[in-house]
Amino acid sequence: MNDIFRYQQLFQRVAFFLLIIMAIFGNLPLFIVASIMIALFLTLKVCITTRYPTNLKVILSFGYIAVMVVQIVFIANANVDQYFFTRIIAAILLPLSFLLEWAVMRKNDDVFYLPSLGELATISFEPFKENLQAIHEQVSSVGHVLSGNNIKALFSDLHRHNSLNYINERSLDTDFFARAEQSLDDPNLYIVVSNTGTPASQLIGLFTQKQFNHASLSFDRELSTIISYNGGERVYPPGLNPEMLSSLHKNDDASILIYRLPVTRAQKEIVLNTIREINTTGSAYNILGLITKRSLRRNIMFCSQFVYRMLEIADVAYFDKKADDVRPTDFIELDYHRQLNYVDEIKF
Repeated sequence: MNDIFRYQQLFQRVAFFLLIIMAIFGNLPLFIVASIMIALFLTLKVCITTRYPTNLKVILSFGYIAVMVVQIVFIANANVDQYFFTRIIAAILLPLSFLLEWAVMRKNDDVFYLPSLGELATISFEPFKENLQAIHEQVSSVGHVLSGNNIKALFSDLHRHNSLNYINERSLDTDFFARAEQSLDDPNLYIVVSNTGTPASQLIGLFTQKQFNHASLSFDRELSTIISYNGGERVYPPGLNPEMLSSLHKNDDASILIYRLPVTRAQKEIVLNTIREINTTGSAYNILGLITKRSLRRNIMFCSQFVYRMLEIADVAYFDKKADDVRPTDFIELDYHRQLNYVDEIKF
């Protein structure tokens, strides 16, 4: 068993090194061949694995093919030969097939997931038969998220992002700051978590297994000053932008949860001054950080990363976690000392 663990660690290191090489030197044919070879290898592995039931083999095989198609579509349209940024994205997408089993079957509480090598010595594979319905539901969810329309919407928006340099500035106008200053007497900051129903939100939810996958911050209860890091709705470049309620519900089942966090006027001023500085200096949406969990520059963030950093700056962060690792639902689930007060839920 120790030999197996050593081989696994060696494989992981070699794979990571190859991804770096692909990101630096990869080209269109090489990325396409790599996508096809990975899909064929994993499909063959699943088919010859005797402990997998037939239904699971079919599900995973189709899943690998679907992921391969998504990778090839992106690679063919992303101009990987010319742009380093798109090569990074293409390289990050390559191991996606290896995560498919986890994405389909990993679960909280009662949904079966595939074991790690460390668990193989003790776990029984009997749950495969007992959880086929749950597996089918997960696969159906994956198929919906990776539908043609969603993939097209995601890829058509990638060219607007830049996780290396600031591309957004002064997206918040003087009217926003006037409204924010008028709300300083309100002794609360408002944290908003939302289930927007956008293709990006659905893709994030596929891996987080959470209903709510977007976080925003507002200075007032009416949400006239609601802001976050987002894609800009093709009005502003991706980065720090104002938000409208209409942009937070793309599906009929979208919903918004509003909480208030008691703060002092001085703390709200600190947050407002920081936002004013970001608005002037520049920002960008940290799309790479969703995978790498790192920011290359200070003002390059994703939504929950931004909200948590504002709380940190104002010294009102009520749970301890690296900002790069914070998920939108953490603001609710990690509120162990009940610092938040529930305000309202908006359904559409």
